[in-house]
Amino acid sequence: MVDLKQFAFPMLAFFVVCPLAIAVSEDLLFINYHIHVTNDLPSDLPPGVPSLHLHCKSKDEDLGEKVMFKHEDYTWDAKINLFRTTLFFCYAWWEGKQQYFEAFKATRDEHRCRIYHNSCLWSVREDGIYFSKDSLTWYNEYPW
Repeated sequence: MVDLKQFAFPMLAFFVVCPLAIAVSEDLLFINYHIHVTNDLPSDLPPGVPSLHLHCKSKDEDLGEKVMFKHEDYTWDAKINLFRTTLFFCYAWWEGKQQYFEAFKATRDEHRCRIYHNSCLWSVREDGIYFSKDSLTWYNEYPW
């Protein structure tokens, strides 16, 4: 006769692991997230003079420093890795103010950024760095 422990454990593992594997492959590995950072700072600078400096990177990829003009949008894409540790962070500075912010963090953004075309929307403003999941409502997540 078959020992119940030898039969039950593999069956339990199968029913727990298989749905997780399917969820990981469908929801995380194939979705391309779009990260947007827009310069919405006021500028009294002459035309053609940038007002915002931004440097974004992840553990594996340095996107480099970007000098941004008023209303310029900086965009890149990211996919979530199998372990859900994908993280892109940025360092922004403007007129003596500086702020570090996490532009894309898998465990935080995998659901909230899917609402609006798989996009994470950021707006750099005079009082901080704002996030929106729908381009209508904005939250100051990183005050200067």
